[in-house]
Amino acid sequence: MRRRTFLSWASVGWVISRVPAGLTAFLAACTGQQRSASGLETVGTIADLDAKGVLQTESPSPILVVRNPADPKTLIAVNSTCTHQGCLVAWNAERKSFVCPCHGAVYGADGSVQKAPATKALTTYPVQVDGQNVQVKVG
Repeated sequence: MRRRTFLSWASVGWVISRVPAGLTAFLAACTGQQRSASGLETVGTIADLDAKGVLQTESPSPILVVRNPADPKTLIAVNSTCTHQGCLVAWNAERKSFVCPCHGAVYGADGSVQKAPATKALTTYPVQVDGQNVQVKVG
């Protein structure tokens, strides 16, 4: 992690630790992301996923959700931060893989490294559908 990135995140953490819980909940609701006590974060709806092909969040966690190309009835959720240098990967439906736009690293649908320069897999998360909401268990 670069020094500037670390200091930015440390500053954000300090500010957030000073924000009252009610305001934090309000801000989460305004961004459309909600995290329950069980750690499940709502990242969108099935309708959004089907319309866009992906569900993607950048805050509070960079999450990317896609349908599993091997079994479209199941969903895959990954931390979309490239493990090489931290750029956000994108889903390439034609290649059925996650691709980093910065240095060309490629990850399989399961998050495994398919092409360097990355050497570490993307973090995967359990994902579930609750009614029409797609929820990811982060942490």
